[in-house]
Amino acid sequence: MKKKKISFEELMENNKVELMMDKKQLEKIEERLEAKRVGKVEPAGNAS
Repeated sequence: MKKKKISFEELMENNKVELMMDKKQLEKIEERLEAKRVGKVEPAGNAS
């Protein structure tokens, strides 16, 4: 039984979706790190 051949376009589309998801994950992590860093610099309860 032969595997369905995936077109280059399909492959690119799948990768694009995965990259977008990875980018969102990274942005969330960066936001969390930034919040931690800022939280340490500023006194608690002073966040605008």
